[in-house]
Amino acid sequence: MNANATNTHESGLTREVGAFVRETNLPDLPAVVIENGKKSILDGLGLALSGSVAKSGEYVRRHLDDIGAADGKGATVIGSDKVVPARFAAFANGVGIHADDYDDTQLAVAKDRVYGLLTHPTAPALPSALAMGEVLGSSGADVMLAYHLGVEVECKIAEAINPRHYQTGFHATATCGTYASASAAGRLMGLDEDTMLRALSIAGSQSAGLRENFGTMTKPFHAGRSSESGIVAAQFAAYGWSAAPTILEAPRGFFSAAGGGYDHDAIHGKLGNPWTFDQPGVSIKPHPSGSLTHPGMTEMLRLIRENDIKAADVTHVRVGTNSNMPNALIHHRPTNELQAKFSMQFCMAILLIEGRAGLNEFTDEVVMRPDVQEFIKKVDFVVDDRAEAAGYHLMTTYIDITLKDGRTVSGVADFGKGSPANPMSYDEVADKFRECADFAKWDAGRANEVVARVKEFETLSDVRGLMKLLAR
Repeated sequence: MNANATNTHESGLTREVGAFVRETNLPDLPAVVIENGKKSILDGLGLALSGSVAKSGEYVRRHLDDIGAADGKGATVIGSDKVVPARFAAFANGVGIHADDYDDTQLAVAKDRVYGLLTHPTAPALPSALAMGEVLGSSGADVMLAYHLGVEVECKIAEAINPRHYQTGFHATATCGTYASASAAGRLMGLDEDTMLRALSIAGSQSAGLRENFGTMTKPFHAGRSSESGIVAAQFAAYGWSAAPTILEAPRGFFSAAGGGYDHDAIHGKLGNPWTFDQPGVSIKPHPSGSLTHPGMTEMLRLIRENDIKAADVTHVRVGTNSNMPNALIHHRPTNELQAKFSMQFCMAILLIEGRAGLNEFTDEVVMRPDVQEFIKKVDFVVDDRAEAAGYHLMTTYIDITLKDGRTVSGVADFGKGSPANPMSYDEVADKFRECADFAKWDAGRANEVVARVKEFETLSDVRGLMKLLAR
């Protein structure tokens, strides 16, 4: 079926998703999926720590106090001393993981589906699995399975819905992520067939999030709310709350309402076949900025190092990409750290000025430094016909650096460091985790213990021991 076609009612797709969530077991997961998943789990935990010290983390904890949620019962708000009901822990930790836009991203398959713009898999799925697992005293194996099921459902739904969904303003992490959370929570709760269908349906009616809020605190709010909403959906379904059994495929269901249709063949029979963590893979970020900046940033670093380029020697930088990338990287003259995460101009400028772009570079103070603001003006971010022709499933980025001596240094990249084409090892992700933990002023010994436990995640008898290492 054409991915842009509007589907007629195809009964059974939601039921197929529910059956996948209920019937899949950990031995069904290939070893590569488990190992890649561990990297994303460790990555997510580190980001929840660094996100806990963001201003958004402060506001979330204030909200939990305002509603009286911090009663000492339930699940851990990572990076804090708060223990709250599972739904609120999922919300807080989802916001934290996505706060710095440093979390993993799903890669697209079809050429009309924008690479890196489908969804952030871990931010909605992991907080739900951890919160529900902590409340239930679940094993690492059970929580790992729930996480993988949530990620797989989220990614296949994002791959199937018409590209219009994202292009016209929906944030797929928020919308598809709600199904991830409901799947993870529902599996851990042991929901039966009918109840799982209703959980997915209730999740669909909570699915929301708009890209106009990119570059603000509301973007990570999307991830937190989708994780919370999935738990709420599973809990209400377990109470007996009624809901339609065909929420995905129905004429007035999710795919039609939110995307104007979907590609049935992109999801039917494709759940776990192959697993997204295997093919096409999930990308882990080396920089806390929008994923579409990463091929250019990886190439810029290479050009800087190989040619010994100094910012003082540069008169102009041209960055050319396909037309979907400026549609997401919307802040051309950023004035704060959140805008800078969606500014190709800032990302290029800070690498030339500082030679690095980590958590310490993405701050309001650095963004507004006079030298940074002045250099941003030297960077042009344009649509390049060559990148457009390459297809939207690539992030092809052309860079031309003009130097004062008249030379032009050029490069091109389709993928960035951390992508399956240039993956990060577990040890490299562990180094990133330690960076995040240090940013949150976390004890190094506890951080190293988390690294060790996640590496053996499926052997943990109870995830509550791991969560204690992430609580103040």
